Amino acid sequence: MSFLEISGLKKHYGPVAALAGVDLSVASGSRTAIVGPSGCGKTTLLRLIAGFEAPDQGHIALDGEVLANGGVAVPAHRRGIGVVAQDGALFPHLTISDNIGFGMGRNEDKRAERIVELAYIVGLDKAILKRRPHELSGGQQQRVALARAMAMKPRLMLLDEPFSALDTGLRASMRKAVAELLEAAGITTILVTHDQAEALSFAAQVAVMRDGKFSQVGTPRDLYLKPKDRMIAEFLGDAIILPAKISDGFASSSLGRIAVDTMERRDVARIMLRPEQIALKRTSREGMSGTSDMPFGEVTESEFAGSTCTIAVRLLNNSDPPDAAAIGNTPLILRKSGMDAPAVGEIVRLTVSGKAHVFA
Repeated sequence: MSFLEISGLKKHYGPVAALAGVDLSVASGSRTAIVGPSGCGKTTLLRLIAGFEAPDQGHIALDGEVLANGGVAVPAHRRGIGVVAQDGALFPHLTISDNIGFGMGRNEDKRAERIVELAYIVGLDKAILKRRPHELSGGQQQRVALARAMAMKPRLMLLDEPFSALDTGLRASMRKAVAELLEAAGITTILVTHDQAEALSFAAQVAVMRDGKFSQVGTPRDLYLKPKDRMIAEFLGDAIILPAKISDGFASSSLGRIAVDTMERRDVARIMLRPEQIALKRTSREGMSGTSDMPFGEVTESEFAGSTCTIAVRLLNNSDPPDAAAIGNTPLILRKSGMDAPAVGEIVRLTVSGKAHVFA
């Protein structure tokens, strides 16, 4: 039995359906990430789980306890759920110590020692406990918010865009630290984020939301390599979508003969490759002669960005799958190492590694 069970969850705001029938199972001690475009219902779902609002229809159960069933719901303060908001939502008039201990009883045994311990756990020096929130950096404030949520000893932790206000370097290190901290404490966690890379690296289960329901739920690897449709594919990262004919486990496409992840035969299909599956090798127009079965291209654009370089490659010798002419006029957008990326005008040979995914 799953630790958190959500079934048939619906929520309307007037005529607008914020949630249109959400189902989700979360295992005990695991981390789940929910991603999707703005307005798709991610934060509404978190608010219903936390108990800040009640669903119109549907069922929420945590560790076998029913928290919501239709319009009947257990109040938020009785759910044992910790929430860390995007801005930390610290109390500006309280010291850091009082912020962390806000959910603890004033006369609780060893309260002060527990506050110091929580500060240490999230990587904060006890010297800052006498400060106010405005005297801390954004990263420190988020750690305080996390310590405050953990002080409640929650059964479930909800993280609503908790790292979005941090700079890139701090965001990555903070995300890793929080993941390790929650795993060590055995706390089941749900993260809502707009950052696809963040979701894929943080969670063991990723749920892609669209129009108030989940389009696909699975492991990060499955969703990245085998998305159900083009929207999911492109939402989770750069994707190259090509028309193809499928037969005997291979696709005939503008990139030549490519292994695919199905044995089904189709005369008209769409396949997906991730840009990192395509390798480039410099050659020349003379080197193209006698190798019509291999894809070649010309670099038409190059955008240097330090460690990476985004390049556009126009295919030169297409085979003839469906829509090949249209695809041939659309450059492939690839990201390569900035140290050895081919320059504009260079001719390259393209090779594909791994299998292409065939959309259903």
